[in-house]
Amino acid sequence: MTMLADAETVEWRIERDPVPYPQALEDMEARAAAIAAGEAGERIWLIEHPPLYTAGTSADRAELLDPRFPVYDAGRGGRYTYHGPGQRVGYLSINLGQRGKDIRNFVHTLEGWVIAALADFGVSARRAEGRIGIWTDDRDGREAKIGAIGVRVRRWVTLHGFSVNINPDLSHFEGIVPCGIAEFPVTSFSALGVKASMADFDEALRAHFPAFLASLRKCPETPACSA
Repeated sequence: MTMLADAETVEWRIERDPVPYPQALEDMEARAAAIAAGEAGERIWLIEHPPLYTAGTSADRAELLDPRFPVYDAGRGGRYTYHGPGQRVGYLSINLGQRGKDIRNFVHTLEGWVIAALADFGVSARRAEGRIGIWTDDRDGREAKIGAIGVRVRRWVTLHGFSVNINPDLSHFEGIVPCGIAEFPVTSFSALGVKASMADFDEALRAHFPAFLASLRKCPETPACSA
């Protein structure tokens, strides 16, 4: 069995060029299988995609308003999501089998990690009860979504992860009802007037990663943990 990694030994991989979605899906599935078999270590994979839409397991075809870009079945939870240039996508291959076997805690901690990184740029982000994702207020004071969360767990290894809008073309979101929520807009660093690069945001994620990983080590009093 693979040794439990700490924040310094988890692999970080950052792609400089957009990665086609089928290639990314194949890669993360292979990595998850290798981790479950004890043949590979955990990984944080930061990428961008060409413009595309992904459909989660709860996607409603009526929410695909204009399939102007390729549409892919993602296999993760959730509904329709847009990915494209200017959006930081983070795919997490984390071994929950050695970190508490608590999916709810993983999602909550993942949200907290992204929120902490956003705070470094003056973006006051938050969770919203009943709505998965990362939320803030846009320049008009409206509640708006700046980040999405979508995960899958196979043999207690995580797949997929998060996306955060740095400077994407926000009009591309108009082809779907993002995450099935029509009443709220989407926003980005650029739309909020935040001047920060993708690399700047990556550094913030890295700085807050040890706290994220430490939170996963906290094993709550649940049957999954005591099993």
